[in-house]
Formats: sequence, C-alpha cells, structure tokens
Amino acid sequence: MNKRDNDIQRVFSRRALMLGAAQLALFGGLAGRLYYLQVLEADRYRLLSDENRISMRLLPPRRGRVLDRFGTELASNRRNYRVLIVAEQTRNVDATLTALAELIQIDDTQRARVKREIERRRKFVPAVVAENLSWEDFARVNLHSPDLPGVQLDVGETRDYGMGPIFSHVVGYVGAVAENELGDDPLLELPGFRIGKTGIEKLFDEDLRGRAGHSQIEVNAYGRAIRELDRTDGLAGDDVVLSIDAELQRFTAERLKDESAAAVVMDVHTGEVLTMVSNPGFDPNWFNVGITTAQWRQLNGDKYKPLTNKAVQGQYPPGSTFKMVVGLAALEAGAVTPDTRVFCPGHVELGNNTFHCWKKGGHGSMNLVQALEESCDVYFYEAARRIGVDKIADMSKRLGLGDVSGVHVTAERKGLIPTRAWKQGALGQPWAQGETLVVGIGQGYVLATPLQLAVMTARLANGGYAVQPRLVRQDDKLGPSSETRPASQLYPSLNIKREHLDIVLEGMIRVTTPPRGTAHGARITQPQFAMAGKTGSSQVRRISKAERDTRVRKNEEKPWEERDHALFVAYAPISAPRYCCAVIVEHGGSGSKAAAPIARDIMLEVQKLDPSRRNRPPSQIPATTADAVKPGREG
Repeated sequence: MNKRDNDIQRVFSRRALMLGAAQLALFGGLAGRLYYLQVLEADRYRLLSDENRISMRLLPPRRGRVLDRFGTELASNRRNYRVLIVAEQTRNVDATLTALAELIQIDDTQRARVKREIERRRKFVPAVVAENLSWEDFARVNLHSPDLPGVQLDVGETRDYGMGPIFSHVVGYVGAVAENELGDDPLLELPGFRIGKTGIEKLFDEDLRGRAGHSQIEVNAYGRAIRELDRTDGLAGDDVVLSIDAELQRFTAERLKDESAAAVVMDVHTGEVLTMVSNPGFDPNWFNVGITTAQWRQLNGDKYKPLTNKAVQGQYPPGSTFKMVVGLAALEAGAVTPDTRVFCPGHVELGNNTFHCWKKGGHGSMNLVQALEESCDVYFYEAARRIGVDKIADMSKRLGLGDVSGVHVTAERKGLIPTRAWKQGALGQPWAQGETLVVGIGQGYVLATPLQLAVMTARLANGGYAVQPRLVRQDDKLGPSSETRPASQLYPSLNIKREHLDIVLEGMIRVTTPPRGTAHGARITQPQFAMAGKTGSSQVRRISKAERDTRVRKNEEKPWEERDHALFVAYAPISAPRYCCAVIVEHGGSGSKAAAPIARDIMLEVQKLDPSRRNRPPSQIPATTADAVKPGREG
C-alpha cells in the first residue's frame, strides 16, 4: 500500500471513530434520558398519566339538621335532581342551553345566571343550569343526554324547610354562594352549593356544613365519565338542637296570623326561648331554590315587613310595660314607698306643657300597686320626675333593656335607653325635664325589642336574677341538669330588694285579677294557670289637642299606620312563676284589647304543654333523613 492509500485509510479511520463516538454519545444520551424518564421520574409521569385519565371530584357532605327541643326537624335535606353544564366540554354554551330549553323550562334569567357563573369560574367547573327538577323532567334530559355535549346530570341533596314561614326568622335559610363569599374552602366552588344566609343557618353554618368527601372518576379523552374507581363520603354536618318547642311555635304563629306582630316565650329560670315568632313570615324554600323577581317584589312591597324579625329587630316604645322599671327605680332611690300616694286629675302641668293620663277624668289618689293595676300615667310622671332619667336608665340596664342579649339570632338590635349623657353626645342637646316625664311611661326616646321585654319580665318573675335568653340547647354552658334548677343557682343576682320586687309583682297580679285591672278581661280563669302581666300602648305620632278632643283620637278611626302599637308582658303561673312572654301587635291599638288576649292564649298553651318539664336530651333524638316625644295612652 502506497503512501497515498495510507493517508486515506488514516482519514477514514479517524472519521469513523468520530462518527462512532458521536453515535455512542447520542445513544448514551437517549439511554440516559429513557432511564431518567422511566426510572427516576416514573412516579411523577405515572401520576400525570393518571390525572389525565382520572378525574377527582369533591363530594358535598350532608348538611346537618336543625331540630327543636324534642327532635322535630325544622331544617332537613331532600333529594335534588339537577342539570349541570361544563363549559370546556361543549363547543357552544348557547346552543347547548337552547337545546336544553326544549326539554325543560329555562328562562332568560336562568340563561344569564349560567353565563355569569361560567365567566367567573374555571371552565372545567360545572355550572348549575336547573335544579329541584321533577323526576319526569330529569328523566327526559337523561334520555337526550348523548346529544347534549357538556351536560351532566346529578342527584344530590337540597335544604328543605318543612314548616315554611313558622320558623323562617329563627332558622333562617340557605342560598347560593355569592362572589364576595368565596373563601379558601373548595366546597364553596361546588355547583349549587348553599351556605347559611340568615338565622341559625348562618350563625352555625360551618358546624352544619360538614366536611367534603371525594370520588375518583375514570374519564375518556373527551372528559366523559366511564366509571367510578374510588369514593370517600364526606363527614356530615352537626345537628343543631334549639330550645324552641315546635308545637308551641306553631300555636303562636297561628294565633298571630292576622296581625303584624311578634311574640316571645321564655323559661324565667333557665332563659330557654320556647317560642319566637315574627308575623308575617316568609317561605325560606324560596331562597333555597332561587327566589323569583315577583316573589322578591312581593316580600319587599309588603307593608307588614315579612323579612324583618320583629322579635329582635323591631324596636318599639314599650309604653306602660316599662312602668315596672320606673317603679323599681323609684323604690330603690327612696323617692316613693309602697304607701306613697299621688293624685291623678287626668293630667299634669310642667312649665307650658301638659302631660295627659290615658284616662281623661283621672284616677284619683293612687299608690304604686294601684298605679300599675290601672296603668295611671300621672303616678309615673311624678315618680320619674323625682328620680331623674339616669336612675331609670340604670334599672333598665339591670333588667336587660338597652343592649343586645347575645341570643343566637342574626341582626339583633339594641333598643335605646336614654340618659342625659346620651342625648348630649348623640344630639348635642341638654336633657329637658319634660323628657324625663315621657320616659316615665315608656315613650319618647325609649325603645325596646319584644325579646328584651321578655327578658325584663323573666328577671322580675324569677326573683331578680340576671337570666340570659338561650336559643341553642347544644350550647348549654349551664350543665345538663339546668332545666330543674332555679335561676338563683344559674345566674347572678341583680341586687334588687325582694320587698321591692314583691310590690311590683303584686301590681302585675292586680292587672289581671280584680275587675279594675287593665287586663282583667284577658285573664286566665283556671287558678292553677293564672297569669300576671302588664298592658302597654305606645303612640307612633304626637296627638294634637284638637285630635285629643275629637273622636279622631280613636284608633279604629285612624289609618292603620297611625294607630298605637299594642303590647303585653306576662308571667305564669302566679303561684310559682315558670314562663313569661312578651307580645307586640303593630298598630293594634289598646294593649288590653289587642295584645293581652293573644298573650293569655299563648300562656295557657305553654303551661299545658309544659315543655321545660318534658325534656328529651339530644342523645335520644332520632337521626331521621327526611320615635317622637308624646304623652301617654291607656296601658
């Protein structure tokens, strides 16, 4: 081989070696990459593969129930047939909705809502098109589902309020999650998920909500479910047990049905609220399934204000039901004694102002018990003048007026107990002595809710102990045996002398017992159930002298909105007080004619039912599925 051939051979060998090295490096790199992917990263890519094949779905838990003290379901769950749409699984949402509209009713409002949900959520999150469908509608959509891309059918649960308006204000209702209510809980993004909006449903929402479960669904390349691979059910929400007696609540609502009114019944020793009714109510199921525009206008346009819980949100001048407070304050200050007499000519003069008694000719000479019995305004004008507004305010606060009670309700209001400092701070004006006289009969700036009046009455009837209203039995910090213990063992004393309380309670007894009592006509005639009480009427506008001297003064001849509010507070039985109640009838006129008969019937019923003595502990509950300054008026 010549030199030229040797050079060619050397060049070829060098190039072959370089090519071989390059090939070796390439295949080594490929082998290394395969090793990295198939061995080192095997778990990761297996997970990614499974995630493409397996869809993880949250399962909403069963919402806890709301029960009365004996296990009656006030809020429970029922089956909910619904249709969902997944935006990323359909080419044209509008076309799919149009096709659905041929099978079930879908109006323009629903269509707009679905589009809003799709826009504000991720495209793979289902949006509710329709729910609470009948079985026939649900089956019809199911039959046509292969021709409806992106449509999912679901059988879940929805809230059900079997007693409707009777518990609408206490229990409240659930509704769809608003955009500003979305938080960290992924449950809130589930289509059609409901949260508490008012009442017990709102206050105990997290307890009632429970914890989500999950399911693993095998899907194909188009996202259609093939089969369920695994399922872990969620943890159901806790039940909430109320102190309310559903039977008494139903009776009370029926008794108030023709009035714009509220009634509260309490156990004077434990503070358990046995009934709390605001009438009229509303159907909470409307808000759960989706309230219509017509229904919303109906509720908002009703002059009786069905959306307002009058028992805790209604603030009214307490009228003559406030006179026990003034009497106790005067006794404690030494301004009056049981024998102090005040002459009532039917009015009292102060400067250039005349303050009238409800009885035009006056009551004559009155002591405190007689003044309560016949609701004499002049006596309490004088008592208030002697002690001043600040001493009245102090006694009011001790008896539970002028502040929220802390009971488990939403939007409870404080009422108002005025003082000199309050007026100066709030209005920038000094207190006038005439305003003290008006406060003496529970009018002017004084405002109270029916619940506060019930608390006041309970503290009087139980011997002067600071009982607090309780609506939820599971939140019982007083111990399981509290039902059989007196208030003296459960609550602190208000430091009101027993002899002073006895004088005021005697006045309340005489309101219903002798013929001269303002509520004698509404008394309970069975001695073992006899009740004591106090009538009250509060004007909603100032009455001019001309009106006072004419027949226009009569409530029945005024427009409904200008009539006096009627009030009555009571406790029973007289011999051993156990229950108390407060009733307000808006624009009902006289407390003795409008409110007292209602209170009598309620107090008789609660004593016959006697719910505080027939308790069933929660462990035995079956887990079933299914504002102007004005003179006084007659109390």
